[in-house]
Amino acid sequence: MTRTELPDAPPPSPGGSRTDRGQSALSHGLKQRHLSMIALGGVIGAGLFVGSGAGIAAAGPSIVLAYAASGLLVMLVMRMLGEMSAANPASGSFSVHAERALGPWAGFTAGWIYWVLLCVAIATEATAAADIVTQWMPGTEPWMWVALFMALFCLTNLVAVRNFGETEFWFAALKVFAITAFLLLGAIAVAGLLPGVDAPGTANLTGEGGFLPAGTNGLVVGLLASVFAYGGLETVTIAAAESEDPVKGVAKAVRTAVWRIAVFYVGSMLVIVTLIPWDDKSVVAGPYAAVLDHLGIPAAAQVMNIVVLVALLSAMNANIYGASRMAFSLIARGQGPGFLGKVSASGVPRRAVVASSVFGFVAVLLNFWWPDTVFQWLLNTVGAATLVVWGFIAVSQLVGRRRLEREAPEKLVVKMWGFPVLTVIALLGILTVLVLMLREGDTRTQLAFTGCLTVVLIATGLARQKSRPHGGDSADDAAGAGPGDGSAGAKAGGGAS
Repeated sequence: MTRTELPDAPPPSPGGSRTDRGQSALSHGLKQRHLSMIALGGVIGAGLFVGSGAGIAAAGPSIVLAYAASGLLVMLVMRMLGEMSAANPASGSFSVHAERALGPWAGFTAGWIYWVLLCVAIATEATAAADIVTQWMPGTEPWMWVALFMALFCLTNLVAVRNFGETEFWFAALKVFAITAFLLLGAIAVAGLLPGVDAPGTANLTGEGGFLPAGTNGLVVGLLASVFAYGGLETVTIAAAESEDPVKGVAKAVRTAVWRIAVFYVGSMLVIVTLIPWDDKSVVAGPYAAVLDHLGIPAAAQVMNIVVLVALLSAMNANIYGASRMAFSLIARGQGPGFLGKVSASGVPRRAVVASSVFGFVAVLLNFWWPDTVFQWLLNTVGAATLVVWGFIAVSQLVGRRRLEREAPEKLVVKMWGFPVLTVIALLGILTVLVLMLREGDTRTQLAFTGCLTVVLIATGLARQKSRPHGGDSADDAAGAGPGDGSAGAKAGGGAS
């Protein structure tokens, strides 16, 4: 198996000598088919199948506009991330790009807040998956299934990266098949071609209060709900660094993001609100199951339970992978505890995998012990973390693009559309969503907690940068490092150590 040194390799030791080069080598075991399916599956999460119900209940048919608007913002963010990742693939993705563009403090903040976000997500996904299985097997306890799922996916990620890739390939394939079948079936029903189902026309879009039944306030609530349904798309740029051809892989994944978002998210929302009334009580419980039940699909609720379970397990698998690689990248750049940075002979950062899994398991235990206190605090802490990460991506691309144009224009394989205008618009869009979060009690609490965590991480990152010699140089030093560059580790680590 080919192993090359990535730009987020370990920094030199205090004495000036390099750490063990074997510790910095991740494998390139992901194939293009793995990366393509991870990109497709990353768009389809459990939040889409379940969480969209609350958005529909709040916004009514205008949820289509909410998903289109938030989808446009995500497309711009992914395009910016794709530009930077294709130019400099790294397992730390946006954390590495932030460090290059803004300094070690930015890489530290973006990386660790994302790691905490993924670890908490692992806990919530394990809990939700266990709840589904215990419905099928009422004699079992949720903690049994949580332990099983955590152990299974921790082991999958410990063995070799291609194990993660293969597992995620089949999970993603099932999700893509499910959403595609739903869209085809829905389109046939909307056209009035499905036996036993009358064509709805525009009755559900314009009736029951009209297209905007709750006015702009409902649209805003729907927008906030839709924004967070897109979380997880960033994993493909992390995985790209361990693929056979990182530049080609990430470029292809980003270029197809537009139609995937438009079809899977906006298309499915349009099908749902066209076929059934938005204020139907079954929509809140599960809009996809409600549509299947309306179309007369046998055991619709159980079919969707299976799909949601697959989506949850897929997300667990991907988040353990993403968290471990982000932790490894941070540690390799001197931004975390060094003992977790060792890489196995098969190119897997096993200690980082275990650390990420343990945090997720502990968070699950906190949910069992204090469901209304500690675990809720964790959820609130990372409630707006995705937006913080997107903000770092936008600012990093705005700063880093000029440097690339000046120093290495040949690396601009993927270019951000309409730079710098669309980059600025995307940044303003992110800030707008953050301001809108102040309108609602729940999201206001999440914003406050996430803001506190972000401030603490920024202060810690700045203190670390100031206390380390040449701490401000790492962004410039790392800019030219890329996969296969033997000096990458020394460059990237020069300022972060």
